[in-house]
Parts: sequence; structure tokens; C-alpha cells
Amino acid sequence: MTVLRSIILFALAALAEIGGAWLVWQGVREHKGLLWIGAGVLALGAYGFVATLQPEAHFGRILAAYGGVFVAGSLLWGVVVDGFRPDRWDLAGAVICLVGVSVIMYAPR
Repeated sequence: MTVLRSIILFALAALAEIGGAWLVWQGVREHKGLLWIGAGVLALGAYGFVATLQPEAHFGRILAAYGGVFVAGSLLWGVVVDGFRPDRWDLAGAVICLVGVSVIMYAPR
């Protein structure tokens, strides 16, 4: 159950961070305004909070592993929200990152 909780928290953190960054991007680069930027800042703050809920006690391990989740999640966000089509190298890189997440977080210690 701890691994499932951790995976759910990683997914929520990715949604908050990637979504927050996208909202700021829309507010600034697409000129959608301060409300979009403010919503993005709030979402980015939520990401920081969600990361603290991980059952693992070591900040460095959680953030290192989350980096791989961020890479794969960003590509997925691009596909779902922006119509981005990753190539085989994007997909291979995401798989490598997720394998790294698994080793960092879930390997027996």
C-alpha cells in the first residue's frame, strides 16, 4: 500500500507542478493575464505541499525520483493538452526516467 500511495502522490505532484507551470506559461507567453499566472503560482505551491506527503523521509531521494516523474508527466501533458506528438526518443527517455524512479524509490534497502 505504501508504494501505491507513493505513486498516487507522485501523480498528484506532477499534475500540480506541470499544470502550474503551464498556467504561468499561458498567462505570460499567451497573454492570458494575471489570473492565469496566480492560479499557476497556487498550483506550484500545492506541488510543494504534496511532495511532503511522500512516505519516504529523505527529501533528496523524493526530489530525485520526482524528476523522472516530471519528465514523463511533461510529455504526457503535452500530448493531452497541447497536441504534442513525442517521437521514439522522447518515449525511450521517459521510460528510462521511470525506471530510474523505480530504482531510486522502490529498490529494497
